[in-house]
Parts: sequence; C-alpha cells; structure tokens
Amino acid sequence: MKTVQMTIDDELLSAVDRAAGEGQETRSAFIRLALQAELKRRQNAALEEAHRRSFQAQPDDDAWQPGSRAWGE
Repeated sequence: MKTVQMTIDDELLSAVDRAAGEGQETRSAFIRLALQAELKRRQNAALEEAHRRSFQAQPDDDAWQPGSRAWGE
C-alpha cells in the first residue's frame, strides 16, 4: 500500500471525517472506499454506454415475441 498526499478543502475534509466517524472507520479507509466506489461507478457507466451504443447500432428484433409474424400467423 502506498501513502499519497492530496489537497482537500476544509469543508470536504470535515464532511469526510464526520462520515468516517459514523462508520467507525479511519479517514484513509473511508477515502479508499469512496475512490473504489467512484471507479466502479465509472466502469459501470462505460459498460452501460457501450451497451446503449450497441443497441443503437443494431436494435433488438422483436420477431421472436408471441403474436409476431415470425411465428407464421
């Protein structure tokens, strides 16, 4: 594990310290969890965007649904 130095404004640091205290964790642990959550959120957003683009490029074919002409009505 590496030690890093960062700049953070006083209000945000106070909020982090309060939240960490409520969860009975250290400031470092809270910040690690927050960073992991943000990285996961960004990964999910990228996957959702790729999924959205794939459907725009080739929309679903509803021919499989019951009542569709694909069933030989």
